[in-house]
Amino acid sequence: MPSLNNLIQIAALLTVAAAIPTGFENELTERATETDTAKRATCTVNSVASAANLSGCTTVVITAFTVPSGSTLTLAAASGATITQTGDIPVRSSLSFCTDEPYLICITAAAAGPLLTFSTNNVVYNGGDHKINGNGASYWDGQGTDGGVAKPHPFIKFKGYGTFEDVTILNSPAQAISVGTTGSTVIQGITVDNSAGDAGALGHNTDGFDISASSVTLSKNIVKNQDDCVAINRLVDLTHMTCSGGHGISIGSIATGKAVSGVKIARNTITNGLYGLRIKVDADATSASVSGVTYEANVISDITEYGVLITQSYPDNDGTPGTGAPISGVAFTGGTTSVAVGSSAYTLVIDCGACSGTWDFSGLHATGGKGHIIAANKATISGGTY
Repeated sequence: MPSLNNLIQIAALLTVAAAIPTGFENELTERATETDTAKRATCTVNSVASAANLSGCTTVVITAFTVPSGSTLTLAAASGATITQTGDIPVRSSLSFCTDEPYLICITAAAAGPLLTFSTNNVVYNGGDHKINGNGASYWDGQGTDGGVAKPHPFIKFKGYGTFEDVTILNSPAQAISVGTTGSTVIQGITVDNSAGDAGALGHNTDGFDISASSVTLSKNIVKNQDDCVAINRLVDLTHMTCSGGHGISIGSIATGKAVSGVKIARNTITNGLYGLRIKVDADATSASVSGVTYEANVISDITEYGVLITQSYPDNDGTPGTGAPISGVAFTGGTTSVAVGSSAYTLVIDCGACSGTWDFSGLHATGGKGHIIAANKATISGGTY
């Protein structure tokens, strides 16, 4: 039989239960369910206003719409979110350059930039092979960010970290995509198409990807532009890129306090540009360095100025190099990097004020043009044809 103490405890519990307001238990259950549902919510972005609060959304669907002039768009969903761009509805706008382009987001903003920011941790963003249009033709004047019409830049900013894939960035006013992610990031299947800026040489400073983050892999992206296909300022793996019309793939420019190491640039195709591959260090840079750069099995053709340029004289190509940002450990290995340049171009120029070590160039095969200029300071170049 229960003891007297046990009977007293049971009675006390029954008294407390009776004191709970009717329905309170259900309310607690409903609140928990609501919170759980909110975290699993599918949210639709079809305007700037609808993107204002996505923090509880783990599935975000972006439909076709126009970002009004002067506005910016930030997509900050819940950690681990999937963001999918649809676009099956053609955009209609009073602006003639938006009217006949189906399957795109058409941005007409004149804000400072970035105009579109992805700021979600562990995100999976898929553009569905649709377009985001920066209407660059309304800004391009041949001066880029150096003058003329004020141009919002960058056009798009990747923050947070995760996977970004399968979208076309069309006609950015200046620099297209800035990568400032904070964790392991894969960027693949993205096309940056600023080829319309070739007309009249009006497109300028239209970099494809500017990388200021570590642990970034770029793979199978396409860039058509008038400046750097990719500009690297941190640890990056760069593979199977296709670059045309611009300044090729660059490390730098390296300014004071910047250090780049452990970069691999492999199996990329670069055509019809001023440059193929560059390492560019500011002539006045101090407390900076470049080390451990490997080029592997790249194909470079139809270059009009420099096939491979390694300089510490930037912004000059081949001038008076600085000594405050040493370069070491540059290699062409693991597969042949072929470089073909035009009649007035150089195959290889090394312009060093502070370079060191033995650089294995056995995988470099460069032909055409005016030949090479080697001023390697304390570095020794081993192997290769150029």
